[in-house]
Amino acid sequence: MNKILIQLFFLLNFVPSDSISEQVITRQGQVSFFSYTSVENIEAKNNQVLSIIDLSKQEIAISMLMNAFVFKKSLMHEHFNESYIESDLYPKATFKGNFIDFDPNIEGSQTKFVKGTLTIRNISKEIEIKTNIEKIDGKFIITGDFELTVKDFEIKIPPILRPNIAKVISVTFRFEYQPYEE
Repeated sequence: MNKILIQLFFLLNFVPSDSISEQVITRQGQVSFFSYTSVENIEAKNNQVLSIIDLSKQEIAISMLMNAFVFKKSLMHEHFNESYIESDLYPKATFKGNFIDFDPNIEGSQTKFVKGTLTIRNISKEIEIKTNIEKIDGKFIITGDFELTVKDFEIKIPPILRPNIAKVISVTFRFEYQPYEE
C-alpha cells in the first residue's frame, strides 16, 4: 500500500510539505461495478481504493488493485482476474484528473465534473465524470457514477460467454477524504 501512495505523490508532482494541509486522502475508498444481462447479473465491490486530492491544484489521483474486488461467487472473481482483467499482468487501475470549477472552500454540496484519464489494463481513456462533492467540517465526500464500455479496454470475452456479460458496465464510487498527515 505504501508503494501506491508514493506512486500517487510522484504522479501528481506535489509541492513539498508547505502545502500538506491542501491535500486530502482516503485509503478505503469504495468502487463497485454492475453488469446487467438477462442471463446473469455480475456485481463486485472494492473497499481498498486509495485516492488523494491536491485541493490547491484541484487534482485527483486514484489507484486500486484489481484483485481486491469482491464478488458473490468465487468463480466470478477468478474469471475476472485471470481471463478478463488479467490482474497478474495489469494489477491496478488508475485515474488522474482535474476538477472543473470546484471551490474547496464552500461548505455543503457541489455538483462538479472531473475530467481525466482512466487507465485499465495499461489502456488509457479520457473520461469526464459528474460528481457530487460534499464538504462537512473540513472533510470531503465525493460520490458519482459512470459507464465503461468493455471493448474500450480491449477486454476479450469468449463468444459463448458474451450473453453473460454486458457490453457497458455501470461503475459507482464513494470516497471519504481526511486531511493528509505524514
